[in-house]
Order: sequence, then C-alpha cells, then structure tokens
Amino acid sequence: MTDLYQSQRAMRNMRRAAMQRGVIAVLDIGTSKIACLILRFDGPEQFREADGVGSMAGQSSFRVIGAATTRSRGVRFGEIDTMQETERAIRTAVQAAQKMAQVRVDHVIATFAGARPRSYGLAGEIELAGAPVSEQDVASVLAACDVPDFGHDRDVLHAQPVNFALDHRSGLGDPRGQIGNRLACDMHLLTVEAGAVQNILHCIKRCDLELAGLASSAYVSGVSSLVEDEQELGAACIDLGGGATGLSIFMKKHMIYADSVRLGGDHVTSDIAKGLQVPNTTAERIKTFYGGVVATGMDDREMIEIGGDSGDWEKDRRTVSRAELIGIMRPRVEEILEEVRARLDAAGFEHLPSQQIVLTGGGSQIPGLDGLAARILGQQVRLGRPLRVQGLPQAATGAAFASAVGLCLFAAHPQDEWWDFDIPSDRLPARSLKRAFKWFKDNW
Repeated sequence: MTDLYQSQRAMRNMRRAAMQRGVIAVLDIGTSKIACLILRFDGPEQFREADGVGSMAGQSSFRVIGAATTRSRGVRFGEIDTMQETERAIRTAVQAAQKMAQVRVDHVIATFAGARPRSYGLAGEIELAGAPVSEQDVASVLAACDVPDFGHDRDVLHAQPVNFALDHRSGLGDPRGQIGNRLACDMHLLTVEAGAVQNILHCIKRCDLELAGLASSAYVSGVSSLVEDEQELGAACIDLGGGATGLSIFMKKHMIYADSVRLGGDHVTSDIAKGLQVPNTTAERIKTFYGGVVATGMDDREMIEIGGDSGDWEKDRRTVSRAELIGIMRPRVEEILEEVRARLDAAGFEHLPSQQIVLTGGGSQIPGLDGLAARILGQQVRLGRPLRVQGLPQAATGAAFASAVGLCLFAAHPQDEWWDFDIPSDRLPARSLKRAFKWFKDNW
C-alpha cells in the first residue's frame, strides 16, 4: 500500500511539473486502438467561454494540439498481453501526435480498461475542537478510514473522498473552512490487479516516457460522457470497448463504483468471423457497415456481399442476409448487457435517486443498441458522446474517444485523492474489511 501511495504522490508531483512546463500527453491504451492526445496548458484568459461545452470545458485552460491513433496490438481484455507489440503501438501513436503538435513530450497520463477493478466504500470520522476545518483535519479524517485488506497482489488506483459530513450536515463536497465538532468522510477506493499496473509502468518506461498519472478508463469515460446533472443525481456510464466493457456509477459528481466486464466489441467480431467463416478483418468491416441488433422484415431481403480473396471463386462470391448477421451479433451483445446488468444490481444501482444509463465507447455505435439496452438495463438509456474540448480533431470526437477525452479533463481537473493530503504515516497500514457497497443508500 505504502509503495503505491508513494508512487501515486510522485506521479501527482510530476503531473504538476509537466503542466507548469505547459505540455503533457494523455494515452488511452485500449484493446482495439491506442490513442494519444497532446495537451497544451495556457492561461484561462486566452479562451472564450463560448468555445467549451459541458461541465468542465468552460473552465478548461488547455487545448489539444496533437492527436493520433493506431491499431492496438498486444492488448487483450484491456490488459497488456505482448509487451513488444504494445510498446511499438504506443511509440507509433505518441510519435505521430508529437509530429502533429510539433513538440516533444516526456510525460504521459495513461488510462486502461482491464485489471479486474474492485470498489470499496470506506468511512471515517474524527472529533474537532470547534475550529474551522483545516487541510490537516481532512488528512486526519481520510487517515481514519479503515482500509480493507484487499490482498498483496492488488494496488489502489483511486482513493477519492466522495462525501463529507460536518455534525448533522451530510453531502458536503469540501468541508474546509467550515466550523463544527465532528467531521466524517466517505471514501471510494478502487483497487486493480497489481501485475497489470506494473506492466503498464514498465511498458511506458520502455517507450522512454515518464508516467505522470494513471486512471481507470471506466472513470474517465464517465467524466467525459455524463452531463453535469447526471453526475450529480446519479447515473451509470457503460463504456463498450473492444476487449472489455467498463462501467462506472457517479453520484454527487463523484465516482462511487466501478467495475469491468471482460467482453467487448472484439468478441462480437470474432463471433461473426466464426459464424461466417471469414477472417477477422472482413468480419470487422461487415460489422461496422452492416451490423445491428434489431432485425426487421427488410433485413431478410438485404443481402451483404462477404467478398474475400481466398482464390476460391464460389467462396468469395458468397452473400449473407443482414438478418443472419444480426442473428449472430445479437446474442453476444445481449450477453454483454446482461453481465453489465448483474454488476449494476450488485452495486445497488436501483437505490439511486436517478437511474440514467449512458452508453459510450466504440461498441455503442451498433445501430439499435440503445433500444436493446433499454430492454435489458432499464428504461432510461441514452447514447453518449464525449464533451467537446478545444482543438480536438473531428475524427476524435466520437464515442470511441470517450476515455481519451475524459483523460484530458482528468489531467486538467484532477479530483482530490488520498495522496494529495499529508496523511500521518503511522495511519497508513491500518486495515479492516468493509466492503459495504450500499453505503450511498444510507449516508447520502
């Protein structure tokens, strides 16, 4: 715990230093693509309010000056599978983005989807002497939270205070400067498999880059795809990626739960490849152009030319009806959504005041998906696109870039985390298990 705590603090300091120098890169390490955006930070006075859209864009004092994506190789289920392939893809994306931005970057903030995330809700409280709450008091109440024994093979990725209560007033975002006698805090702790994090650290080092921050892709997708009201009242963001589907629940503008399902768009593609006996690249093309999950009478008559260059004329001239294609895709998409439903139920999502669900990520572009998702997940489903940020090329504004754009916002406006406070070191290792995941129902 302490070593990760130290490395997170070191990353935070590095991020601050990079932002003072003015440029930093964000890297979305996905299963189907690796995206790199380079941000330049300027004084806020250079930006007109009207350019930004959404909760954070108006205040953002950054601009995207370089963007590149490359096909991801060597990543499976959102985790690094082959080090050399991943390293090569990251280098390609970073170099192309640097070329566009005409600057060199040394520091990157990265996001990834896999590593089996686990959420914990922690609570702590301290007595105050009736004086205004200081930074030190916040550090003490965070230190008073009992840290669960999550196992030596896992690391803490996020540890965010999500709610403060001062005497009888709960739901405070920031208690500093207010006067009271008892300060309590709810904290959301997200742990991931340590091995996956070590692999990312190692891979980025091998690319001659310094890691200035790490974030869960489910978290940053929610930051960029949920509008302010949804983040406040309660909403879930489902990020349908290539190898994994991330899910995060937000409430009172904070993430209070995250999880990931090890299924994504690539599994749909491989089902098509097996079902139609075509290579994966052909299956991907057919899925993108003709895919869907709801068949109508017309789809029986709409024939799709499979095409191919196997040299066997009969095989290359085959056609398949769109209804057949939908018949292959739909069961897998249903399976992913059913799995997401089970995770939402486990988190107690139905206890939130609002049950809005937002679908984003590249996989959310399948036609008819919102209707199917509304049937499986609940009525209030919408498709989300990330916020517009300054300088982002048109090609990078779609749902597939939700986590990359969210990472920009995370870099510019990081939320307070445990390591931002000077926590008395004797308090670090205290551990007692409390995986109560219905706490927002009782406390807020």
